[in-house]
Amino acid sequence: MIKNYLKIAWRNLTRNRVQTVINVAGLSVGLVCSLLIMLWVQNELSVDAFFKNGSRLYSVYEQQHFDHKTNGSYNTPGITAGEMKKVLPEVEYAANLGFGQNNTFQVGDKVLKQQGTSASADYFNLFSYKLLQGNAQTALNTPVSLAISRKMATAFFGSPQAAIGKTIRYENHKNFTVTAVFEDLPKNSSQQFDYVVNWFNFLEENSWAREWGNQGPSTLVMLRADADPVKFEKKISNFLDTYSNLNRKTATFIIDLALQRYSDGYLHGNFEDGKITGGRIEYVRLFSIVAIFILLIACINFMNLSTARSVKRAKEIGVRKVVGAVRSALIQQFISESLLITTISVAFSLVLLVMLLPVFNQVTQKQLVLPFNQAAFWGRLVLITLVTGLISGSYPALFLSGFNPVKVLKGTLKLDAGTTTFRKGLVVFQFVLSVILITGTIVISRQMNYIQSKNLGYDRENMIYIPMDGNLAAKYNLFKDEALRMPGVQRITRTTNTPTNIQNSTGGVNWIGKDTTINIQFTQASVGYDYAKTMKLQLLEGRDFSKDYPTDSVGYIMNEAALKRIGYKDPIGKPLTFWRKPGTIIGIMKDFHFNSMHEEIKPLIIRLGENEQWGNILVRTQPGKTKQALASMEKICKELNPSFPFTYYFSDEQYQKLYQNEQIIGRLSDAFAFLAIFISCLGLLGLAMFTAEQRVKEIGIRKVLGASVSSLFALLSSEFLLLIVISLFIALPIAWYAAGQWLQSYAYRSPMQWWIYALSGAIIVLVALATVSLQAIKAALINPIKSLRSE
Repeated sequence: MIKNYLKIAWRNLTRNRVQTVINVAGLSVGLVCSLLIMLWVQNELSVDAFFKNGSRLYSVYEQQHFDHKTNGSYNTPGITAGEMKKVLPEVEYAANLGFGQNNTFQVGDKVLKQQGTSASADYFNLFSYKLLQGNAQTALNTPVSLAISRKMATAFFGSPQAAIGKTIRYENHKNFTVTAVFEDLPKNSSQQFDYVVNWFNFLEENSWAREWGNQGPSTLVMLRADADPVKFEKKISNFLDTYSNLNRKTATFIIDLALQRYSDGYLHGNFEDGKITGGRIEYVRLFSIVAIFILLIACINFMNLSTARSVKRAKEIGVRKVVGAVRSALIQQFISESLLITTISVAFSLVLLVMLLPVFNQVTQKQLVLPFNQAAFWGRLVLITLVTGLISGSYPALFLSGFNPVKVLKGTLKLDAGTTTFRKGLVVFQFVLSVILITGTIVISRQMNYIQSKNLGYDRENMIYIPMDGNLAAKYNLFKDEALRMPGVQRITRTTNTPTNIQNSTGGVNWIGKDTTINIQFTQASVGYDYAKTMKLQLLEGRDFSKDYPTDSVGYIMNEAALKRIGYKDPIGKPLTFWRKPGTIIGIMKDFHFNSMHEEIKPLIIRLGENEQWGNILVRTQPGKTKQALASMEKICKELNPSFPFTYYFSDEQYQKLYQNEQIIGRLSDAFAFLAIFISCLGLLGLAMFTAEQRVKEIGIRKVLGASVSSLFALLSSEFLLLIVISLFIALPIAWYAAGQWLQSYAYRSPMQWWIYALSGAIIVLVALATVSLQAIKAALINPIKSLRSE
């Protein structure tokens, strides 16, 4: 029976080749999109989900209450983990984790920069990364312990086995002993590093992290198997009060601690009013919906074309019923045809998938592979095939199998209004989805262009920053003097923070008239002389830091947002105390963006730090001479700092990285919107071809009676254009709301102007018109003699 169904199905497919090609092409493209998104979503969901005791592994985060608002942050005091393990019996293991580092290591003559971090001794007990050498208990238990990756061990020592117990020079001032070698971290780990040094090293280099009043590192805990996370979270809420001698009744800055399962952090990393509200999970949900939409559009094409050709198959169905075919057998026949087309489409989609996956990986910056060796993948593929085949074929099967054989064989069968309306409704629905995707693409593209073109308040072009590794901090003035004499170098200053990432904040600012009942947090940074000139910041009042003014060591420059909070009317020369260090305001700079545009510009105070022993050298090069300037500075660095490789970063490239996710989403949206339109237009083309075929004699009669080609074109096109217009009326309000919700995540955003929606409508109308017009014109130009010859 099944063999017979398949044989008949194959004959029908080969008999109606054009319809078959359109159906297979539409379903194949839809399936490719869905499978690509499925692989991406699966990869996103797998990040950090592979740890052995992941259900008991938690990040501790802060909810900071101040200035009548609440902020959320993963930053905690650098001694929180040790104290929690000491005093809280529910904690089995705990570790503080430092910031991402890029440090220099040396063995013999080999000097390499490596990405790494600092962590407490329990780190490898928390995270079940595979250790090739050493063990989790002793990997980081001494001040000179160092755990390195297989890649780093091979680079320096030839193999993981040879690395154990060996000495390696760190930043040319300290020796570490390799106590463990771990397998290179999997790509679905949110942490990516090649070494981990003991937490003693972090505290030694960052003495501020020993104080309870300072936040920065992350705190991670693994609860005992019998511990209740909900009760534990309540227990630690006021944990910091004891150590900071806090009186909650009078305090103006209060910190509560809370828990988040570590594996959730990658996808749920955004805070709103101190609570975790979302993050990358929103993009996972968005593209999961897009995958379903695109597959639905392809399925709708199949339904439409199948029901549209129902009159062609009416006599076949009538004859089958007369000779005894029951409705269930006919339904099985049509479902088998649908499943056959879907199976062929899946085969084509797998070929396309293999071809497109490298491009998709390049766009998404992933390393996805097709898991052909996994039974689960084939299981999901079979499930997708069955679901797609059943959705595509269900309505046509029910519809076609319900024909009355008497009417069919008498030739009096007509499609009722309900059937026609349903078919038109399907067309409207798929174009509604297409319009929403087009509008979303335009909005995302405009926001990205807005971010690229918006005046940041400083000039990020022709600006380089160089990390002050090794002896470069101590020899900064010598480097500056020599570099400024080199061709291509315009200005040089120094800063503790890069221009796109000034995060440090403090409440230790006082001024005349301050309301002591409110704790205002100011972002702060330490900079060198001529910082404003090098950055090309606009000074509204006062001046830049200059070595001509010795009192600048207690001088402060602030932005407009900080001045607004302080409230001085004539600020220049007014007193300001920063970290109990009295001084005066010497300059007011126009607000500039020193973080992502997701955040509002915060109050910022910069102070002079010409002699800081860490940070970055900021260099402004002359336009068109950056390459020449870099060659000169590399030569100087090799002379002054020979034990360290010359490392530099372009300011504009670092700015682009702030919006890496959005750029990926934008490119994917462009591609999927185009494919959705392509699939929709394939279905529209099929319907137009069928409509023209059904009305060929009507067109011949109209031409004989004097109808012009243009009037016939309008007649054939008007029905489809009306459906597109209805789609626009439904889709545009939905698109407006969805785009508005997405833009809410940006503090600074491109305005939602009316022409965006007009453009979306125009694109879909023009594409649909171009699709239909070719077939309409072809039908209108047919010689009426040929079309009426059989009468």
